[in-house]
Amino acid sequence: MAKKGNIIVGQSGGPTSVINSSLAGVYKTAKERGFHKVYGMLHGIQGFLDEQYVDLSTQIHSDMDIELLKRTPSAFLGSCRYKLPEIHENPEIYEKIFSILDKLNIEVFIYIGGNDSMDTIKKLSDYAIVRGHRQKFLGVPKTIDNDLALTDHTPGFGSAAKYIATSTKELIRDALGLTYNKDMVTVVEVMGRNAGWLTGATALAKTEECDGPDLIYLPEVAFDVEKFLKKIQDLLKKKKSVVVTVSEGIKLEDGRYVCELSGGPDYVDAFGHKQLQGTAAYLAGLIQNEIGCKTRSIEFSTLQRSASHMASRVDINEAFMVGGAAVKAADEGDTGKMVVIDRVSDDPYMSAAGIYDVHKIANNEKLVPRSWLNKEGNYVTNEFLNYIEPLIQGDYQPFMVNGLPQHLVLKK
Repeated sequence: MAKKGNIIVGQSGGPTSVINSSLAGVYKTAKERGFHKVYGMLHGIQGFLDEQYVDLSTQIHSDMDIELLKRTPSAFLGSCRYKLPEIHENPEIYEKIFSILDKLNIEVFIYIGGNDSMDTIKKLSDYAIVRGHRQKFLGVPKTIDNDLALTDHTPGFGSAAKYIATSTKELIRDALGLTYNKDMVTVVEVMGRNAGWLTGATALAKTEECDGPDLIYLPEVAFDVEKFLKKIQDLLKKKKSVVVTVSEGIKLEDGRYVCELSGGPDYVDAFGHKQLQGTAAYLAGLIQNEIGCKTRSIEFSTLQRSASHMASRVDINEAFMVGGAAVKAADEGDTGKMVVIDRVSDDPYMSAAGIYDVHKIANNEKLVPRSWLNKEGNYVTNEFLNYIEPLIQGDYQPFMVNGLPQHLVLKK
């Protein structure tokens, strides 16, 4: 049998609390399957173009390191937001990428990321096929937004949902203790540009001893400012503390983001995504001005994707599973594919790794079905909750040192 060459793996886009579990799955499976070296791109394809990479065997020395890596948040290798040009626009970039791959004797290129990262896999696999290059290109899903097509859900989503639901429940308790002689409205902003999966997860805070949020607004339904204010007024007639959760990307009927009403910054990233911030702050200010009650705004921001101490065991295990499945698929001849998670059973919950053509996934967004929202569009249904509840189960206790979690850190 011919000796196997090398694998290279990179991480791209916004990190998650379990993205490194996928990296651990890639590394462990690649070594078990006899690949010679496993390289890691430093800061994704952007760093790779500058020939920034590391031999992962110099970083991971034992099974304990793998376990520590699984519990480490953020992108161990560093991430990027870099959009590869179309092949006809800049063929020199593709020639450079493949010359580096050949120099490193790379047989398999694996990219852990979301929608834009799958666009990179699509372009590189297409180029390789047309030009007759031998490398295989596989995508590993990663995004807290849960908006990748064809996969039941994405690694990172379950842990972020668990953190968000827990924090929402704690905020509700906090607010209830501050309303002896005054009304208060708390507006909580959750990540989600076009898809409201994460914001819908705040409904999990509704338990036997907690009412949960009073209103939930997702980008899938146009936001009506007047109806919103009227709903707040009606709720304040019945209770002294009102908690509202909103996606950062909620829009008006005319397509404008609510956060734009405050005249926020116009920064746009490499993929044409406008920076969204200040939705909760704007709405809290609006309520205070129009209704006159005390308000506060809460923005979870990057905490919701980096809280590895609140990671779901299901999520960490599935992230590890899809990393390993990508190596296995490439070793068996697949290319231009993304590993997906197929839900096998709900009771008991079981999942398995599948594989689909990346061309059917890249640049497509999976939104929350309208039928999973109530008629008014301001809360999620039981179907939504039944879908998400299995994904937040269990935990992986961090390795604690002096009372704080320990992480595996890249040594350069």
